[in-house]
Amino acid sequence: MMLLEKIRAVEEVFMKLDGEIKAFQESSTLQCKMGCGKCCFKPDIEATILEFLPFAHYLYKAGKANEWLDRLNASDSSICHILNPSQPGAGLCSEYQYRGLICRLFGYSARTNKYGEKELITCQIIKTEQVEAYQNIESKIAMGEHVPVMNQFYMQLHAIDFELTRDFYPINKAIQISIESVLHYYAYRN
Repeated sequence: MMLLEKIRAVEEVFMKLDGEIKAFQESSTLQCKMGCGKCCFKPDIEATILEFLPFAHYLYKAGKANEWLDRLNASDSSICHILNPSQPGAGLCSEYQYRGLICRLFGYSARTNKYGEKELITCQIIKTEQVEAYQNIESKIAMGEHVPVMNQFYMQLHAIDFELTRDFYPINKAIQISIESVLHYYAYRN
């Protein structure tokens, strides 16, 4: 599969997931606290190269790939460079549509435990500030309510390109390698 086909395939997975998450949010009534972003500041967030190919391609087309690459190479911060804490609203990403898979999934997806049961993965703030809605949706999930399942979406990406999803990197490293991959691809085509 060529680079542009991979990018389109990743975008399709993300579009499907975004639709499922929107439906789940409406069904559960769970919402991130406006302006929170506490989960975004974790220093150990990891991602794969593949999930940031659409972002890297966007940067290349916008003429910003080298600028971003320089910024990533010059930084030793483990906090995601797409994060913009001064951004208003619930999403604190400067490039929200290009956020990684874990950023899309956290809060509104489930994992499957060793008994095959789905367990909602969400933050302590949602669990403590939206107690009734959280308990209600947990009960519904136990009774079969649809919830996006984390490993199913990782497997969909894995099916697009095994090599680019095999390893997880600190999020900024994953972004950097994605940009380098796109630049390398176009260096041989121009």
